[in-house]
Amino acid sequence: MKHALPVVFALSLAACGAREPIKSDWERQNEDKLSRDQAETEVITQFPAFPQKANLLEFSVGGVGEFGFFVDQTSLSVTSDGVVRYVLVARSPSGVENVSYEGLRCASVEFRRYAFGRPDATWHASPGPWQSLSRRWHQVLHRDYFCLQNVPLPSAAEGVQALQQGGYPYSGANSGDPYRTR
Repeated sequence: MKHALPVVFALSLAACGAREPIKSDWERQNEDKLSRDQAETEVITQFPAFPQKANLLEFSVGGVGEFGFFVDQTSLSVTSDGVVRYVLVARSPSGVENVSYEGLRCASVEFRRYAFGRPDATWHASPGPWQSLSRRWHQVLHRDYFCLQNVPLPSAAEGVQALQQGGYPYSGANSGDPYRTR
């Protein structure tokens, strides 16, 4: 009987350890998003060549002052899991440029930044989480150029063509819609 108490105690501890962790209401409601975010261990080790001015295609954002927005056509790619990757250049009226390597996940309407461009034309890896499209330029790229009705364009060549033509065919960018900011 002397040895029964430690055995019972050890079995009780083992049973407690086998339980699932307690989750909050928010965690239970967002299990899909949490598991997707945790499962994504995407690490970009190979960055595209730094953008050259001759390869930049401007796209109209509207409503963000006098900034110019460009995509480096040589950086555009579409992955098998539906992510459109590209180099974005935002140029201020005084000529200062912000350069970033980003991805758009069409189906979930999110973007992710992989790296920032440095003044010496090199990349600084700075992977961020997938985020909702809160910036106007991301919304325009998603809606008018790269993700027709949340479906990624079939090829990088079609993305380049959409940028050259001012929008993906049938996206509304070229439809003459008077309510669009162009």
